[in-house]
Amino acid sequence: MVKIEESWKRRLQAEFEAPYFQQLIAFVKEEYQQQVVYPPGPEIFRAFDACTFANTRVVILGQDPYHGEGQANGLCFSVRKGVKMPPSLLNIFKEIKRDVGKELPTHGDLERWARQGVLLLNATLTVRASSPGSHQNKGWEAFTDAVVDRVNREKEHCVFLLWGAYAQKKGALIDPHKHLVLSSAHPSPFSADRGFFGNRHFSQTNAYLAEHGLRPIDW
Repeated sequence: MVKIEESWKRRLQAEFEAPYFQQLIAFVKEEYQQQVVYPPGPEIFRAFDACTFANTRVVILGQDPYHGEGQANGLCFSVRKGVKMPPSLLNIFKEIKRDVGKELPTHGDLERWARQGVLLLNATLTVRASSPGSHQNKGWEAFTDAVVDRVNREKEHCVFLLWGAYAQKKGALIDPHKHLVLSSAHPSPFSADRGFFGNRHFSQTNAYLAEHGLRPIDW
């Protein structure tokens, strides 16, 4: 029985019952029993609990949860209050300051974005400690593809922020005539200077939302 916010549960029920998802859940349960895995079990579906389907108007796609102790909290790029901001998240805040003039916050928990309608979705929802990519190709990608497909088909005028090649693969699922798709380099220090800095995605997102009568995001 998957515990997930009701509006998402109704739309994703067929995924939960699919053979691939049953295999995925068996794998994940065994990993949590035998290994240190992030995020904590109750936070695996936090992105959905914090941002209902009806409320979703921006989707940010990440890759894996953070694999360091105490970092991952179920929202992509986000960390718990009191945890040092990872470099990618710090770069996101730097671009926000450059783009919309908002000062850097004192913590990196992005739940306030989620509550405003930003679905902070990692392609893979779990990871083994200190082992990035360890839960890739186990079924999570098929599940998160289904999530993106649902948003794409059932909603209009959403903004999808695709940072880096991994996120951009999911762009194939999105209709650019119904939604705004913004792509750039990843905010990682290895690539931020190659197109993330200066992408102005945050002001572009808000301009598009306002244009379609939707409330902008307070980044």
